[in-house]
Amino acid sequence: MHDIRLIRENPESFDAALARRGVEPVGVELVALDERWRALTQDLQTALAERNEKSKAIGIAKAQKNEAEAARLMADVAALKDRMPALEASERDALAALNDRLAAIPNLPDERVPAGADENDNALVHQRGNLRNFAFEPKEHDAVGAPLGLDFETAQAVSGARFAYLRAGIARLSRALGQFMLDLHTGEFGYQEIAPPILVRDEALFGTGQLPKFAEDQFRTTDGRWLIPTAEVSLTNIVREKILSDGELPLRFTALTPCFRSEAGAAGRDTRGMIRQHQFDKVELVSIVRPEDSDAEHERMTTCAEAVLERLELPYRRMLLCTGDMGFAAQKTFDLEVWLPGQQRYREISSCSNCGDFQARRMNARYRPEGEKGTRFVHTLNGSGLAVGRALVAVIENYQNEDGSVSVPAVLRPYMGGLERIALG
Repeated sequence: MHDIRLIRENPESFDAALARRGVEPVGVELVALDERWRALTQDLQTALAERNEKSKAIGIAKAQKNEAEAARLMADVAALKDRMPALEASERDALAALNDRLAAIPNLPDERVPAGADENDNALVHQRGNLRNFAFEPKEHDAVGAPLGLDFETAQAVSGARFAYLRAGIARLSRALGQFMLDLHTGEFGYQEIAPPILVRDEALFGTGQLPKFAEDQFRTTDGRWLIPTAEVSLTNIVREKILSDGELPLRFTALTPCFRSEAGAAGRDTRGMIRQHQFDKVELVSIVRPEDSDAEHERMTTCAEAVLERLELPYRRMLLCTGDMGFAAQKTFDLEVWLPGQQRYREISSCSNCGDFQARRMNARYRPEGEKGTRFVHTLNGSGLAVGRALVAVIENYQNEDGSVSVPAVLRPYMGGLERIALG
C-alpha cells in the first residue's frame, strides 16, 4: 500500500518509479480520487459542524422564548440530518475507491534494482560452489527418484497433475531437509520457530499482497478461508494491527509448513517433476524490523538462506532481480538459484525480499520509537530458507550415483539415522 500524501506531493516522481516496473502512470488518477475524497470529507465535516452549531442555537432560542427562531433552526437541523446519510455514503465510497486503486499498485522498486523486463535481465551478484564432474550422464530428478520412492503416477490418479507421493527413503530425505533447515535457522541464526495456521482470512492475504490482485493463484475453501501459498502470510500477519515497542524489534520468525498454489499462470511450465507443485513444503523466514535496519536485514536473511545451500554443498548463485521480475510487494529481491545437473541449468530455490513499509501499511503494523510519542510503520522482509521440494530435487540430482542410488549429504546423515545412501530396493 502506498502513502497517498507522498503521491499527492509528487505524482510525477511516483509515476517515474512505477514506470521502471512497466506500470502505466496513475498519479493524476490517484490525485483526482484523493481530491474527491478530501472534498467530500470536508463537506461532511462542514455539515456536522453546522448541525452541531444549530442544535446549540435551538437551545438558546428556546431559552429566549423565540419559538419562531427555534422552529426555523429545527427545520434546518432536520434537513441536515436528512442529508447526512447520503454524504456519509459518498465519503465512504470515495475512500473505498481510492484505497481499492492504491491496493492494486505494486511496490516501488529500490533505486539499486536494475531495470528490466523479465528473468533474462536479472543481475548476477555472486556464484558459489563447484559443479560436480560426473563420470556418467546425470539424469533429472524424476528419473532418478522414481525407483527410490518419488511417485507421480499414484498422485496423478488420486489428485491430478502437479502432486507427488514421497515414499521410503525419499520421504525421509525430505523430512530430514526440513528439520535440518529449521534447526539451522533457530539454533544458529536466532529465528523463532512458529507452527502457524495454514488457513487464513481475506485480511491476511490482503496484508501481504496476494489479494485482491492474485486471487486466482490461491486455493479457497468453501467457508471463505484461503490455503496459504507461503507461511509468509501467517508469519507476517502476526504483527497485524499492532503497535510494537522499540525494544521488541527485530522480530524473526521461521516455520516449516505445507504451501498451496494453483499455478494459474504456469500452464505448460514444469509439468514434469517437483519443480512446480500445487502442494509443497517450505521453510519460511520473516523479519519485522525498524526502517533503518531493513537493508542490512535483507542481506542477513539472504545469507541465512545461502548457508543452507552451503551446508548441503550445493552449487548456487545469487541474483538481484530486475524491476520486471520482482514480486508485487517487493521493493528489492535476491533470488538464490541452485544448480541442477540433470537440467544443466540453475533454478530458483529461494526468493528473499525487502518489502519496506508496503505490507505494514496494508496491515497497519507499527512501532513506537524509543522516546517518541508518535508511531511509524515497521518494515517487513520474507524469504525461503528453503523450499524443501526444490532442495530435494537439488540433492537428488547433485548426489545421484551411476548405480541409481543417491548419496545423503553429510549434514543430513544425523537426521537419517546415519544412512549414507538411498539405494534401490
